[in-house]
Amino acid sequence: MTAREDEPAGREPDGRPGGRGRPPGRRPDASMSLLADLFAGRRLDPGYAEAAARRAASGGAGRRPGRLRGAGVPLVLALTGALAAVAGVEVHRSEPVAAERHSELVDQIHARTAEADALQRRVDRLRADTERRRAGALARSADGRRVRREVAAAAAAAAAAPVAGEGLVVTLDDATRGPRGAPGSAADGRVYDQDLQVLVNGLWAAGARAIGVNGRRLTPTTAIRAAGEAIMVDYRPLGGPYEVTALGDPGRLRAAFAGSPADRRLAALRDRFGIRYGTRRSDEVRLPAGGAARLRYAVPGEGGGR
Repeated sequence: MTAREDEPAGREPDGRPGGRGRPPGRRPDASMSLLADLFAGRRLDPGYAEAAARRAASGGAGRRPGRLRGAGVPLVLALTGALAAVAGVEVHRSEPVAAERHSELVDQIHARTAEADALQRRVDRLRADTERRRAGALARSADGRRVRREVAAAAAAAAAAPVAGEGLVVTLDDATRGPRGAPGSAADGRVYDQDLQVLVNGLWAAGARAIGVNGRRLTPTTAIRAAGEAIMVDYRPLGGPYEVTALGDPGRLRAAFAGSPADRRLAALRDRFGIRYGTRRSDEVRLPAGGAARLRYAVPGEGGGR
């Protein structure tokens, strides 16, 4: 049995391998009827053509839905405008309530901050009184005086006693606000908690004996973090300008800090984003004692340490 000239032997009409022949009476291009109709100029389905003919015979009655659709556009716009107006009225009504709640929260923050400051001052007075009594008791014997020196050294290492002397003061502050798009006008011109962390670590590496930020003494467990737009030092919010005071020989501190990674980072922020950054020496630096640290330690459990 020979194959037809218009169909290769052993292939289906769509070109796939197979052994079955074409059904009798089927056009060779039956599977491409849509393309054939497009090339022949018959772009509409016969059903669409019949519907168009009926619409033309009825005298254009089919235009009525078009007019209704055109009238629906202004209706939708009117409803959208009404909804926007209602939303605007609701927002306007809620503004005084939001402002009142914001003012109440600000007042509560100020009140709690004042209470915490008063409690801190009381703690400082009690701590100073305790230190005087302890020093008087230990000064009565040689062993007591030796213990007093050891306690003083431990207190200095733990920032548990106030210190004074000369030192270096480093100032950081947000960039001066300028026109929109200019250096220092965006959030990049702000001082972040990471900047203070880098500065403090750089001063410790330079040999500082004690460090304070805006008068708050840093302890070995002090955290510098961000809460929203505020910088928290030992869980207390601080505002700029930020003065980081390092106790120690000012000349040695400046020489060791200059050119360090921290100094290069802050200088780059100053040159690129306009952050205010400067250092000065101080002949009289006073830092209070740090906050009391809560000690956490492990204890042996029952059952042989299991």
